[in-house]
Amino acid sequence: MTDLTILGIAGALRSGSTNRKLLAEARRLFGPANHIEGDLRLPLYDGDLEDAQGIPAEAQRLADQIKAADAVIIATPEYNRSIPGVLKNALDWVSRTKGGVWRDKPVAIMSAADGRTGGARSQFALRLSMATSRAMILPLPEVIVADSSNAFDAQGHLSDPYYVKQLSDLMAILKAEAEKRRA
Repeated sequence: MTDLTILGIAGALRSGSTNRKLLAEARRLFGPANHIEGDLRLPLYDGDLEDAQGIPAEAQRLADQIKAADAVIIATPEYNRSIPGVLKNALDWVSRTKGGVWRDKPVAIMSAADGRTGGARSQFALRLSMATSRAMILPLPEVIVADSSNAFDAQGHLSDPYYVKQLSDLMAILKAEAEKRRA
């Protein structure tokens, strides 16, 4: 069997964000796979733009990556008690594409934020935003990394064994679901 294809989506654009670090840790703990990262640098959703020009190539590329992936990992920060605008914008564009790209797709959600709640509200908002997508969003374990700017060591690995265990368990479940989907 060929390697699984896993699409990673970081809800933060900043290259050094803790959610990019969390996504890298998820990839490492998932193990061997074809890991691809989605790009959220898309035009703002605009119905007039869609009517005049159709789905932008960047948005269609992301939708195609989702469709082709065996599973998706989304790591999101919490901005003003919700998901970042770039992530919501990407979800909105992808929802406008043809083919139901999220349908039955195993999706692992995680968050890292500097606050005490570690992005728990952003995870709730993300689950709500994806409710109509028909994705198979894994319910547990929740990976919610609080005080995220202090949660990673110099090599970019999670330093708290609790977080490592939660993320390892989530990746094992995601891998099992992706393999089932392939069978």
